[in-house]
Amino acid sequence: MIPRYARPAMTALWTDEARLQRLLAVECAHLRALEQLGQAPRGTADLVLAGAVIDPARVAEIEAETKHDVIAFLTSIEEKVGEPARLLHRGLTSSDVLDTALALQLRDAGQLLQQGLHQLIATLAGRASEHRGTWTIGRSHGMHAEPTSFGIVLAGHLAEFVRTYGRLQAACEEIAYGSLSGAVGTYAQTPPEAEAIALRALGLRAETVPTQVIPRDRHAAFFTALAGIASAIDRLATNIRHLQRSEVAEASEAFSPGQKGSSAMPHKKNPILSENLCGLARVVRGYADMARDDVVLWHERDISHSSVERVICPDATITLDFMIWRTISLVKGLVVNKERMRRHLDASAGAFFSGNVLLALVDAGVARQKAYVIVQRSALKAVTADAAAMRDLLSADPEITAHLDGAALDRCFDLVHHLRHTDLILDRALAQAGALDTRRTETP
Repeated sequence: MIPRYARPAMTALWTDEARLQRLLAVECAHLRALEQLGQAPRGTADLVLAGAVIDPARVAEIEAETKHDVIAFLTSIEEKVGEPARLLHRGLTSSDVLDTALALQLRDAGQLLQQGLHQLIATLAGRASEHRGTWTIGRSHGMHAEPTSFGIVLAGHLAEFVRTYGRLQAACEEIAYGSLSGAVGTYAQTPPEAEAIALRALGLRAETVPTQVIPRDRHAAFFTALAGIASAIDRLATNIRHLQRSEVAEASEAFSPGQKGSSAMPHKKNPILSENLCGLARVVRGYADMARDDVVLWHERDISHSSVERVICPDATITLDFMIWRTISLVKGLVVNKERMRRHLDASAGAFFSGNVLLALVDAGVARQKAYVIVQRSALKAVTADAAAMRDLLSADPEITAHLDGAALDRCFDLVHHLRHTDLILDRALAQAGALDTRRTETP
């Protein structure tokens, strides 16, 4: 991923040096296991680690000749270590080392993503609680629907991110599997006991039925979880973009000192962070499609997945990590215009109480479809520019007053009563977000 959309902590996991370090860790973990089983002299792995030098440039030089990345890596280690390195890779095949090392990288990347997502959830929870009593108009099809709380609006996004957090946790557990079973996964040249010892030391589980490679449905699940997080960010960013439109102006991105909105129009404040996030979400979702395509390999293995993963593994995790932290900044700095929200509530002239009046008529004995027509007649007039308020129109309609007196109509237009369950909804979402603290400490 280009540096513009990358943070150093995640990028560091995907350098050539980081990859080769994990290859060496896998090889030495297996070698230590052979030592415990009496199949290698004690202390051999220590000698390898003491003499090994991770040199990406030398590995690339050797690979240019061998056309084989693992052989190039092993050769570079043997050049520095000498005789003790002859027992490296004993009974293994390339995919054992590559797939197990990749599991380490994806596991570590997943942990960083969980940390960021946890922070995003905490940030959203704080803003949702802050705007518990900020009333706004809810919208369906982009049109005014019924009143809600902006805290509930944010809590809806909060609850979605809590769900994505759970999926990411599950995906990180599913991806943390290795295999040290040799060609076609039969343990013909290396004992299952060595695999068990080595993987335990690496903090991984053993693949149930390895086919020389780790089955790629695990990887597909991981990248699908990342795509889900990207879509959750996309939805939040899209809503902020709509709220920042000039004719809405209910919420907007923070505008820092010295920031410019347009090269030609000095008055512009554009939702550039949200637009950027919507675009990057498309990239991450695209990588999930590629990961699902990688599930289909020939027989016990081929390498059609390898070239794809060299691109999507670093790019998807680096991009999503950047997106999460940009979203945290976006939510923290979100400017909420309470006065504008109230003005839009008032602009509806009370038409959004139509549902209350409909039910009141039904409760008074009017057939539902007839009641709908009666209420709709006044509601459509109320939303017309310069029309009378909904309450006045209903009071002047004899088909309404025949069933509802003034007090009954007043109860239909009580905004506080309409939003009386706000605390219930918000507290449910905040409780789920708070429970993540406990579950996070329990993650292996």
